[in-house]
Amino acid sequence: MTTIDMSATGGTSKPMLWTGRVLGAIVILFCIMDFTMKFMHLPIVIATGAQLGWRPGTETLLGIILAVCTALYAYPRTAVLGAILLTGYLGGAVATHVRVDSPLFSHVLFGVYLGIMAWGGLWLRDPRLRALMPLAQ
Repeated sequence: MTTIDMSATGGTSKPMLWTGRVLGAIVILFCIMDFTMKFMHLPIVIATGAQLGWRPGTETLLGIILAVCTALYAYPRTAVLGAILLTGYLGGAVATHVRVDSPLFSHVLFGVYLGIMAWGGLWLRDPRLRALMPLAQ
């Protein structure tokens, strides 16, 4: 039987640490893809924005906001602040999709799924966050 040395990772086992990193990487990669598409002003982004009620050109501002939030989330010292800001950004996406009556599980809740992955990744790799928000007593 193998023992896990958690002293080197601050009380986080290697499987938890790597699962948290993978979840965080998925969130970061999705956000990079999203803000890159916004900066490129792709026709699909402009058309989707129009369907959601956004005026033309809004995608650039949204891309900048998302890029800043993603950068803060990706940098370990500011990851919690980044997660808080991403949560706000994703909440706006959820509200927008509710407003236009988008499909629930594929569109409305997608921001919730991404937020769970962002916070779940942080929770798995940061023992201070687990101490602040324990799942069980």
